[in-house]
Amino acid sequence: MAAGKEKASFPVIPSDREDDLHNLEFARSADLVLFVAGNQFMVMEELLLAFQTEYPDIKRIFYETLPPGLELKQILAGGAIFRDEVIDVFADVYASVTEEAMDRLEKRGFISQEDYFLYLHNRIVLMVPDDNPAQIASISDLGGEGVRISQPNPEYEDIAHYIVEMYRQAGGQALVDRIMEQKRAEGTAILTIVHHRETPLRIAKRTVDVGPVWATEIIHARQTGLAVDVVEPGEHLDQRGRINYYICRLRNASHPGNAEKFLDFIRSARAQGIYEAYGFVPHFATSDS
Repeated sequence: MAAGKEKASFPVIPSDREDDLHNLEFARSADLVLFVAGNQFMVMEELLLAFQTEYPDIKRIFYETLPPGLELKQILAGGAIFRDEVIDVFADVYASVTEEAMDRLEKRGFISQEDYFLYLHNRIVLMVPDDNPAQIASISDLGGEGVRISQPNPEYEDIAHYIVEMYRQAGGQALVDRIMEQKRAEGTAILTIVHHRETPLRIAKRTVDVGPVWATEIIHARQTGLAVDVVEPGEHLDQRGRINYYICRLRNASHPGNAEKFLDFIRSARAQGIYEAYGFVPHFATSDS
């Protein structure tokens, strides 16, 4: 545990999130430590395989695919609790889906403004069971009586802020209040902590009727055999013009050289092409032509 730190000051990683702590067994001896936005979990294995092909000297990579809000709390606190044990490994690289997270790091002295950049985009869609029993056809339908929503928690999940704005654009503050206040009180808007894990499971078990997710998660769910369908909000609502992924090297990175290599790789056509294959919207060119 970090000197001078008490367990009570650390955020808690849910005990069932072991799948989002990759290579934890050598976290303290890793050559590179990455905290990336959790909705990238489906792409990371292929991405890191390609990265290590180009940089074979970087052998041990510990990476987290938790919600970036939770990872940010971990960075700011200097650690986190997982199953009553302290993880006090400091990230070399952090990625989020809000510039606000980068602003908070800058204000606390973890980075400077020139240390981060935009590298990727995404958009929001609605995940429903394959037969769409609630007959969801639009964002406004989520306010319906009895419609059960798997709703990301704004306290932990950056996607939630874009979702709330989508609700506002679709139905004004009245729809925001209906879903985020009234339906939560009624028990038909059920919050998630790690939505990219929880929402597909809820949809598969039919304990909810709909869940707003990244478009990339529909692709992944179908690839893993889940019986899900997608309802498109439309380009005017899916937030594609607002959802920007930012990435940075932390000022106190233990492996600054390896961190810079990873950031260079993220900008490359090879890396951007891998992201595109998983449904992300590239920010940099995916070919050299």
